[in-house]
Amino acid sequence: MARTEGDSWDLASSVGATATLVAAGRAAASRDPRGLIDDPFAAPLVRAVGIEFFTKLVDDKFDMSALPAASSAGIQARIDEMALRTRFFDEYFIASTDSGIRQAVILASGLDARAYRLPWPANTVVYEIDQPAVIEFKTSTLAGIGAQPTAERRTVSIDLREDWPAALRAAGFDNSAPTAWCAEGLLIYLPPEAQDLLFDNITALSAPGSAVATEYVPGLKDFDPEKARASTAQMQELGLDLDMPSLVYRGERNNVMEYLTSLGWSVRGLPRPELFARHGVELPVVPDEEDPLGEIVYVSATLGG
Repeated sequence: MARTEGDSWDLASSVGATATLVAAGRAAASRDPRGLIDDPFAAPLVRAVGIEFFTKLVDDKFDMSALPAASSAGIQARIDEMALRTRFFDEYFIASTDSGIRQAVILASGLDARAYRLPWPANTVVYEIDQPAVIEFKTSTLAGIGAQPTAERRTVSIDLREDWPAALRAAGFDNSAPTAWCAEGLLIYLPPEAQDLLFDNITALSAPGSAVATEYVPGLKDFDPEKARASTAQMQELGLDLDMPSLVYRGERNNVMEYLTSLGWSVRGLPRPELFARHGVELPVVPDEEDPLGEIVYVSATLGG
């Protein structure tokens, strides 16, 4: 179903289901003997959502031999991408706290379990912002399996289209202290003007020395939903009933790195091939028609640095 103004979702529908997809990818990657990531909470969260396709993925119940070689390779490539994306943001948070930052904000936190699994230093506060139903589901599910946060976790139950800066401050956010912001896997689901507003708000709330990490997808301006649907055909064959291309806001938008630079951030970009090479993972050769988003650049930046 295409996006509409004021639409809402849970973790089994619309944009919320993409959060479950991400968690399923993390769970599958956590089984990988290469040890790229270890997210012990991803699989329990996905099982609790209850979408059969994702449950089978985390429990390794798909017979990949029944698929064409290209399809099974495509699924593995997506799992590798999720592992390395996760690793990028994990290492970003660890580097941020190593530099002395003790306040983190995860925007559109979905089923992100970093507040429970990263080695946060003492006195670190992690804020998670997402829709109320998403926050409640994750909180209750992880409590049900006895999980405990490794930092002081504060939840902010609000849609990012509302006044989330006010809600964040009401939860105790200190805008005089440096903050590590994370907008992982978020920007493609925002209209162009909302992307700019997000970074305007982040900048307004950030003290010098703050950091932010996100991704930049130049190909959004040429994003073709039909091409994207063809690229996910192998997942449809396995039973995934989710039209992900309809959830993406395509068209012209500001270059994330240039926009952040204009706001006073010192920006670094890590192209996908360099991310794969950094961790010794072979970057698969994917035909253009199977890679509708094209290039991905992983972005980190520091304010006033």
